[in-house]
Amino acid sequence: MLPATSKLCAAISYRHLRNMTGLRRQAAVALSQELSRLARRSPGPGTWIHHVRRRSSLLSSRLEENPFSEVEMSYIKQGEEALQKSLRILEDQDGWKTETVAGNGDKVLSKVLPDVGKVFRLEVVVDQPLDSVYGELVDNMEQMGDWNPNVQEVKILEKIGKDTVITHEKAAAPPGNIVGPRDFVSVRCSRRRGSTCVLAGMSTTYGAMPEQEGFIRAENGPTCMVLRPLPGSPSQTRLTWLLSIDLKGWLPKTIINQVLSQTQVDFAKHLRQRLARPVPL
Repeated sequence: MLPATSKLCAAISYRHLRNMTGLRRQAAVALSQELSRLARRSPGPGTWIHHVRRRSSLLSSRLEENPFSEVEMSYIKQGEEALQKSLRILEDQDGWKTETVAGNGDKVLSKVLPDVGKVFRLEVVVDQPLDSVYGELVDNMEQMGDWNPNVQEVKILEKIGKDTVITHEKAAAPPGNIVGPRDFVSVRCSRRRGSTCVLAGMSTTYGAMPEQEGFIRAENGPTCMVLRPLPGSPSQTRLTWLLSIDLKGWLPKTIINQVLSQTQVDFAKHLRQRLARPVPL
């Protein structure tokens, strides 16, 4: 009886499978295979009904939770790749050299990686709780140009689910315009694991945002910010920023290194000023 039932289910669903693509088709095929497997080995109806209901419920929930196209899934995977690669870089404590130490203890370190190039690491403590810092950097990211003089504009081009966005950023020209105007198209993702928040990103391509006249399209990533409450002081947040940028164009490395390390120091200063402003009623 069970083999016949599984064949009937497969026959009924065949015409629907032909019209499915991507994740939905994969899930439906998996359900059909599970029915056939259970039909061959099931000892009795009670067992296979339980398994099929459980498996079907799980697949249905996955279909509902992942209503993404193949293109959207590719961006999600890029964001996850940036996150994992950034964390691996930060976990390796060897080889970091001090670039700058500010009077307040803010520190910028750097190291050279064979497959990435030179990366910079900012270590600071912000006198604000984690949720305030997270809200400013993630929920209000499009307002960054209002308080960070190194940023002209941040614009969200597309949101994919809860944790992934595609952004276009225009960098403000530094004093003397020694670098020139740059812009970036990035995929960004955010993850929260317990009391730790990770905001990661890397450059990507986005058809609706081709290269802009008057700007050099630079590349970044893997890059990330890690936010953690300061041990013993939950009203303070330890922020670690891994920065990796290829500014493109013909620029001496000494100038690039100076600009990037100073950019991180300035960011910490302006972020503190932003978070210390009075909260409007």
